[in-house]
Amino acid sequence: MNRFARLAAASSLVALASLAATGALAQNGYPTKPIRVVVPFAAGSTTDIIARAITDKMSASMGQAVVIDNRAGASGTIGQQMVATAAPDGYTIMIHSSSHTVSPSTFAKLPFDTVHDFAGITPISTLPNALVISPSKNIKTLQELLAAARAKPGSINYASAGQGSATHLNAEKFRVAAKIEATNIPFKGSGEAVTEVMAGRVDYYFSPIAPVIGQIKEGQLVALAVGSPQRSSALPNVPTTAEAGVPGSEFNFWIGMMAPAKTPRDVVNRLHDEVQKALASPEVKERFHKLGADAWTLKPEQFDAYIQDEIKSNAALVKAAGLQPQ
Repeated sequence: MNRFARLAAASSLVALASLAATGALAQNGYPTKPIRVVVPFAAGSTTDIIARAITDKMSASMGQAVVIDNRAGASGTIGQQMVATAAPDGYTIMIHSSSHTVSPSTFAKLPFDTVHDFAGITPISTLPNALVISPSKNIKTLQELLAAARAKPGSINYASAGQGSATHLNAEKFRVAAKIEATNIPFKGSGEAVTEVMAGRVDYYFSPIAPVIGQIKEGQLVALAVGSPQRSSALPNVPTTAEAGVPGSEFNFWIGMMAPAKTPRDVVNRLHDEVQKALASPEVKERFHKLGADAWTLKPEQFDAYIQDEIKSNAALVKAAGLQPQ
C-alpha cells in the first residue's frame, strides 16, 4: 500500500470513528445529564439575565437541568478559558456577549484561541447600549455633550464595564467617530458604572439598557442616544447616535451561545434548535421586550463567520482608537 493509499485509509477510519461517536450521542438521547452554561459575567448582569430566560425554557424542553455557572472576571476571559478547555461533549457550553470578539484585540495574550477553540451555536439577541448621563450634568442632548467635550478637551470621562469590554468598545467607537477626547474609567461591571454615573462622578456610560431602564423612566438618568444601528423598542423616542449627528458610531451589542470546538455537529444543531424554541415562547418574548432586547439568530456556520468578521472589525477599531492591549 503506497503512502497516499495509507493516508486515505487512515482518513476513512477517522471519519468512521467520528460518525460512530456522533451516532452514539444521538442514540444515547442527548442530553442524559445536566448541561452547564458558563456565563462569564456576574449574576444579574445583562448577559446573565438573557441567559436565564433562555435556559429556563431549555430545561423544560430538553428534560434535563440547564444550569447557569457565573464565572466573572478579566472582561469575560476567565469563563471563556473554562469553556475552551472543556470536553467537547455538549455538557459545558457558554453564553457570552460581544466581548467575545473584543478580547483578541484588547489582551496581549490569551490562553485560548477565540476563533479555533469555540464552535458557534447561535446568537440569541441584540441589545442596544444607551448613552446615559446624570441629570445633574444639565445636558439634555447628545450635541450638548459633544459641545461640552470640545469646549474643554480632555475634561470629559466615561464609565465602562472593564477595560476591553463591549461597553468600552462602544464608547471608543463613538469617541473616534465624534472626534472628541474622553477618558475611560473602567469598573468591574455595569452595577458600579451605573452608580458612579448616577452620582455624577463619571460623566457618561454606554450601558446595556436592561440595568438602567428603570432609572431612565424614573428620571435618575437621562438617555441621550442609543449606540445601535436602529432605535430600541424599549426607548423608541431616544435617537441613535448616528441620528443625533455622529455617523459611523453604531455598535452592535449581542449575546450568543457557543460550545467548545469539536463539539459534535448534531449536538450543536440540537442546542441551536432548542434556543429557537425558547425564543419563540411568549414568556421569553415578553421578557425580552421589557429588557429592550431583540431576538436574533443565525445558523451555527453563519455565527462562526460573523464572529470572525467582527474580530477583524474590532481589531481595526482598537487600532484607530489607539488602545494598548493589556
